Amino acid sequence: MGDFSEAWARTLADYERHLCEERDLSEHTVRAYLTDLASLAEHATLLHVADPAELTIRTLRSWLANLQTRGRARTTMARRSTAARVFTAWLERTGRATSDAGALLAAPKAHRTLPPALNQIDMRAVVDAIVDSVEDDGPTGLRDLAIIEMLWATGVRVGELVGADVDDLDTSRRVLRVLGKGAKERMVPYGVPAADALSAWLERGRPALAVAGSGPALFLGARGGRIDARVVRRIVHERVAAVPDAPDVGPHGLRHTAATHLLEGGADLRSVQELLGHASMGTTQIYTHVSADRLRAAFTQAHPRA
Repeated sequence: MGDFSEAWARTLADYERHLCEERDLSEHTVRAYLTDLASLAEHATLLHVADPAELTIRTLRSWLANLQTRGRARTTMARRSTAARVFTAWLERTGRATSDAGALLAAPKAHRTLPPALNQIDMRAVVDAIVDSVEDDGPTGLRDLAIIEMLWATGVRVGELVGADVDDLDTSRRVLRVLGKGAKERMVPYGVPAADALSAWLERGRPALAVAGSGPALFLGARGGRIDARVVRRIVHERVAAVPDAPDVGPHGLRHTAATHLLEGGADLRSVQELLGHASMGTTQIYTHVSADRLRAAFTQAHPRA
């Protein structure tokens, strides 16, 4: 990957998996992050920092100063500073470093934006299109329908979904047990449509794809092994693309879609936080704008000074 140590190479490989599977970032974004961090790794290696765990704020500032002397644009500098801050926070959070070296690194305040979410009409159209094609698609059609229904119903991360086993389902109570970030377990409810799609998949779809090495995986790939997160991303993008004029979203977009529809339906922010598995309410608050119309309507109807 670059002119740096094996410890850096291993850590960057782990970080790439984190960006792809847990954060569900696009290939372009992941490539940009890794390019920036490879530059940091090469600079750190020149300074005899052979392990990311040994990073200090001094090393980070030296790297950025070196880039600045080479005439990098301010936007590039800001992006690389942010990439370093996110990376060092991940190092500490995952126990790969004892402290966050980038915590004091100056960076412009980021404006948090949401990826596009599908409205309820488009989401129903996506599901209806899969239902119409199930007979032709066979077991994979049943699987795709169950995957889409579960992502929409639960808002789980793609990594949480592909990591789920059959025994993680409690079909009597209609809840799915998932293992989220920081190995935190939570129970996520799902509704009748998702339950029906899961039932069809488990009774008619999964047995047709299962092989000796399938193990307990809830969702299987075409060869019978546990389905890969990249395959789920492709499924979601392709199924959504079948609906004219619908915004292009992946599994993370369906997570935002689930949160949006929950808030539009009247769910409180704390409940959405619990369902999505957010450690901080601050993360969930990026969704507050979606319920503005509902709040405005309530204000107009109820407030004496409206």
